[in-house]
Amino acid sequence: MMKKSQYLMLSLIGFASVMAVSSPSSAKTKVPTTVSVVFNARDQIEMNDYVNKTVDPTSPFYHQYLTPNQVAQKYGRTASEISDFNQYFRKYHLKSAAYPGNFVMKVSGSQTNLVKAFKAFRTKSNSRKAVTKTRLPEKLSSQVASVLGLYIDNKKSTKKPAKQFAKISSNLVEGDKPAATNSTTEFAKKYGTQKFINRYGVNKLYDKDLHGQGQRIGVIVTDDFNRSDVAQYWKSIGVSADTARIHKIYTTDKTNGPTVKSTDNLESLMEATLDVSQAGAVADQSQLDAYIGVTKGDTIPDVQYLNDFAQAVSDNRDKQLTTSTSFGDELTGFGQGGLSETISQFNDAINLVYEQAALQGISIFNAIGDHGPYEETNSQQNLSLPTSEYAVQVGGTTLPYQKIMNGVVVNVSKERAWGDTYSQGSLTKPAVFAGGGGGFSRLNPTPAFQQGVSGVNTYNAFDVLKYAGQKGYLINPNPGAISGTHQGRNVPDVSGNADLNTGYANYVSYKVGKQRQGIWLTLGGTSMVAPQMAGASAVINSGLKTSTGFWNPQLYKFAVQPDTPFHVLDDATMANTNLFYTGQPGKVYNQATGLGTVDFNKLFNKFEAQE
Repeated sequence: MMKKSQYLMLSLIGFASVMAVSSPSSAKTKVPTTVSVVFNARDQIEMNDYVNKTVDPTSPFYHQYLTPNQVAQKYGRTASEISDFNQYFRKYHLKSAAYPGNFVMKVSGSQTNLVKAFKAFRTKSNSRKAVTKTRLPEKLSSQVASVLGLYIDNKKSTKKPAKQFAKISSNLVEGDKPAATNSTTEFAKKYGTQKFINRYGVNKLYDKDLHGQGQRIGVIVTDDFNRSDVAQYWKSIGVSADTARIHKIYTTDKTNGPTVKSTDNLESLMEATLDVSQAGAVADQSQLDAYIGVTKGDTIPDVQYLNDFAQAVSDNRDKQLTTSTSFGDELTGFGQGGLSETISQFNDAINLVYEQAALQGISIFNAIGDHGPYEETNSQQNLSLPTSEYAVQVGGTTLPYQKIMNGVVVNVSKERAWGDTYSQGSLTKPAVFAGGGGGFSRLNPTPAFQQGVSGVNTYNAFDVLKYAGQKGYLINPNPGAISGTHQGRNVPDVSGNADLNTGYANYVSYKVGKQRQGIWLTLGGTSMVAPQMAGASAVINSGLKTSTGFWNPQLYKFAVQPDTPFHVLDDATMANTNLFYTGQPGKVYNQATGLGTVDFNKLFNKFEAQE
């Protein structure tokens, strides 16, 4: 059992298994590698405009969502251009195919042939931000925004190939086994999604017989999971345990299920299991499509993540997608040199695929992080990726509770921003603290839908933590109040209960020899809330004529109306921080919890009134 409140900061991008990345001396391996070519949109400005028209009730294009083929015809690369790329890559014995929409092309083959095709060469710098250079013929290169995932080790020595890792966070906080309860109903209220359902108005949608029927939820995960574990969780909280509604789609390689054989490496298994469990428990009559980015080869995980989304979006069957995985952070990047893309190019690639989703009427929910504005331990603020404006960025709160913890009486009297510096007792050594992600993006500008909304680009804060080196932070004994202005995409958009101390149960099983061992854990993190909100989206869509589409412009419009569907947590106190940011009294938005928590019944009424 891991220590309570341990943060699961993981290396590379497969949670349960650490994956090696090809180096030059291993280039002759027969294991295939996949890279992604990301194209420039043909008319970015017009595409941006059309996205907004699809969610503007005054526009003749309201709810006129595009198909992937229509996206390709209007904004993606032409069929002739795609053919040129395929013909070029065939010369190098590589397989290539563009995802419908023609924004991303998947290219697979040997590392040797990929290096030849892209004229790639090792950088001279050993910096972790150094980029492997690629070059294509001029006719093709003008259409390319970036090449993702072609890795060459930038270490000068080739005597002993080093395993290189890109850093990721699972956005997951783990605690002890849930306490025993006397009934399914009691367990559901204490540890199940019923807590989310009752608190945020989803129960009132159930009263209208809306349960997500006819809807599909796409869950983007980075590892496989056991259907039986999901069934066990659903059964324990009183939800139908029929796993026939779970559909697995392997976007890189197919596996035979999770390979975890001990408690030493359960993180990715827990993450994948809880994402499916939570989404399907809230929308208990929906179908679930799990897009699983696993590989037996040398494919870089950020490519798997991009391709997961590219396939889910181009399949166009899920009107809500959710992800709880973050890749690197906006300040330090991937923590790894030798990749063929910069962190900015990766950000742009994600934005492009997410925008295609918006064109098609798909809503995306992203867990924005569990470390306040410090996703990577650093003296400077930094947020986890992605911070895209085309996803609903989901932050965290703490529900009211009272408990004696580590010799301290903890009393949270009302729902607040999640920023826990108080439940661990007196700490004299540097530590990493729990808090809902929030702040200002370094890579994405303030989107149009946030501009003019009170609280956006202004802030109140307290210097709660003092940076004490890579081991973490010390609690500032005399925190001062700070206020100011800043630019950039403000996150989160909305928030929900994510604190481990008011969190949820999860069940996973793994093999010990030939026997399967099950384990119950209490979990917290914004990775719990994002799939719950995707489930709530499916419940809402099950009562509408057409899917709601791109949420964000509509959320901010609703937020400034008199009958707002949001409860703003605007107290400007130390008892409402996400480890730095706090509320802004009287304003609609703050960087600790965004627009606040959601009343999904009121939100449904807002969407329905626009039909």
